[in-house]
Amino acid sequence: MSEVTDVTTPEQDPPGKLGQVKQFYTDVQSELKKVTWPTRQEVYGTTTVVLIAVGFFGAFLWVADHMIGLAFKFLTDLLK
Repeated sequence: MSEVTDVTTPEQDPPGKLGQVKQFYTDVQSELKKVTWPTRQEVYGTTTVVLIAVGFFGAFLWVADHMIGLAFKFLTDLLK
């Protein structure tokens, strides 16, 4: 059986903290090139959906809160 050993060369290991930071940003740039960015139309569409959903649920919770408040007011007036 052959044995695999991990041999690193000085070219593979960046020297010190500055080299590590430089390698990190090089890796970040490489990964960002792989990202599939949404089109402007997709961004507008999803933003519209989010704003409509926020408006709907905000109105729903406002109505529910108002109704619960009226119910508690009715019950407290009834028990006086």
